[in-house]
Amino acid sequence: MHQFVPYANEADVLNIGKLMVENRVDRVTLSGDVDLTMDQAGLAHARALHRLLGDVLAKLEQTELPAKLAPPAVSTVANPFD
Repeated sequence: MHQFVPYANEADVLNIGKLMVENRVDRVTLSGDVDLTMDQAGLAHARALHRLLGDVLAKLEQTELPAKLAPPAVSTVANPFD
């Protein structure tokens, strides 16, 4: 199984319950939701979140970080349907 390495690429997606974690080189995006229920499934989800956030925190702590991430460059392209 492929390991999710935060900030490693622009392609990886991890699902924990209905929570989607998208990898980017400058951010990790969490969207959706996950229920941490009082059962084995909830325990598995909690462990996966704990592992993920631990990896994110470790990467952030070992990196020289700016005060705020600059907004991405935006460019306009010609409409190919005109």
